[in-house]
Amino acid sequence: MEQLRRSVAAGSACDVCGRLPQPRRFRLSLAKLAAVLPVELALHALVLALHPPYLVAVGLLAVTTTALVIWVVEPSAMRLLRGWLHAPAQRTRRATHETIERAPSLWRIRVTLDDEAGQLDRLTGQLAELDVNILDLSVHPLADGVRDELVVCTPDTLAAGDLLGAVEAAGGRDAQLWPTTALALVDGQTEALHLAARVVADPSELPHAISELLGARVVTDRLAISHGLLPADGSVLKVPSPWSGLIVFTRAGEAFTPAESARAHRLAQIAELSRAERPLADRV
Repeated sequence: MEQLRRSVAAGSACDVCGRLPQPRRFRLSLAKLAAVLPVELALHALVLALHPPYLVAVGLLAVTTTALVIWVVEPSAMRLLRGWLHAPAQRTRRATHETIERAPSLWRIRVTLDDEAGQLDRLTGQLAELDVNILDLSVHPLADGVRDELVVCTPDTLAAGDLLGAVEAAGGRDAQLWPTTALALVDGQTEALHLAARVVADPSELPHAISELLGARVVTDRLAISHGLLPADGSVLKVPSPWSGLIVFTRAGEAFTPAESARAHRLAQIAELSRAERPLADRV
């Protein structure tokens, strides 16, 4: 929460598109004026002091001003004043802070439950007693039960320990808890289709698509892969690649489920089919 407050106050880049807020026109004009005016004054003073021929003076002012101001001084000023240019207005910051203070907390929970009737009901009952609202639920079958992933909305006053205690009181095992954002509520099927479309358009996007789909990272240490130095706790996933032989992913502290493995391998198949069809499409 504190990090979110600092990000809003500083006008940092958007978490989704990576762009900074659009600077207001008045601030942008002042920044450009501050960059151009000193250079213009210095060049004009130099020309008046040296008294060069008319055409030389005009050429010097035109070329030097264009090159120096547009390519050097103005971009440097924009970078130097970026924090001030893109910072939101005081009123906007105050309203945003008030919204954050009133906002509930969002959490992502992963927990293993016995695959028995009524087990999920006990979990939802425990959460309901704490006024916790379940916003999204995904179920991953396992050999010894099911691995449930929930996105929940809690009162801002509810501590993480209390939430984890309620999950364990309902019979949950290996429970894990992370604070999350509204981006976690993006429909999983829609996100999977979006990533599949990315892979079809560009098969080289496969490692990035799987990383995004599973919340994992690609293992780039080929020595660790070839010598078997990676953990053997299920937190490593190996996916065949249509061009490099094998892509290895890891997710610290969280084993991959069979369903997640199947999704990753299906994306790899899509990439392989797309790569095989590409030469034919190029010939046509």
